[in-house]
Amino acid sequence: MSTALYRSVPFRFMRWRLGIRDGDAHVDETLERKLVELLDATPELDAAMISAFDAVHRRDGSIDLARTHLYVKNDYIFDLAKKHPKILAAASIHPYRRDAVAELERCVALGTRMIKWLPIVQDFNPSDPKCIPFYEALAHHGITLLSHTGAENALPNLDKTTADPMLLRPALERGVKVIMAHCGSRLYPWEVNHTENFIRLANEFEHCYGDTSALNVPGRWYALTRCLKDPVARTKLVHGSDWPILPIPPAKTIGWRASRDAMREMNWIRRDVLIKQQIAGLEDDYWTRGAKVLGLGD
Repeated sequence: MSTALYRSVPFRFMRWRLGIRDGDAHVDETLERKLVELLDATPELDAAMISAFDAVHRRDGSIDLARTHLYVKNDYIFDLAKKHPKILAAASIHPYRRDAVAELERCVALGTRMIKWLPIVQDFNPSDPKCIPFYEALAHHGITLLSHTGAENALPNLDKTTADPMLLRPALERGVKVIMAHCGSRLYPWEVNHTENFIRLANEFEHCYGDTSALNVPGRWYALTRCLKDPVARTKLVHGSDWPILPIPPAKTIGWRASRDAMREMNWIRRDVLIKQQIAGLEDDYWTRGAKVLGLGD
């Protein structure tokens, strides 16, 4: 983690909330223990997909650590998954890496069912022809791509122009199952809203999905409401928490009493679940759709 990110307001808040102190020599172990405790205290969920986060890479394939603010290696996530039965590993592979396809092959052999991207922060354009060999490899192995869409407010942005879900069309055209994180939503009114583009793609491509991570944040409430109004998009939503982002219940949607009860839950992973259990349209298939998209069976 870069110094700038470590000292940022969102990460100061998360460190305070998680009880992490400066200079903690065992911060990884502390976070691992807290995460497992929270998952064990959330009986509504059978498992959680935890993602790695690849470093920034230049177009020539070389790593760019100077512009990397967050870097979580794939092997670290695989080690977590080996130790904890409720954790599933999602790898992260920058498509400009010289060994991108080879690393995908390695991660598939280790059992990953999903690749995580955040183009705004990892600094690449999903519509770049350089991504096509990676898309073809994803489609060949039946691996799902989870790619951030819409505004990003917790991590430093390197290229805001890559927020549009339409940039993922080349992946969809090649048969890749794509989950568009946050459904293209924005947090603040002055940011660009790409939710309608997500809905268009969800209607056009059977294998286009959107996750509900961070949609329990006030500035993004509108996106979940809009997606649920579309008869096709509502059948493409999969559960996501965006932990450790703070979930806030939409009182006008679920009522003040349900909102009050949800806010009393200090386990934010479970609070996010409890809120969504109160929202009409997020029933039945919504809670199992992610497993089906990832090919995890029952």
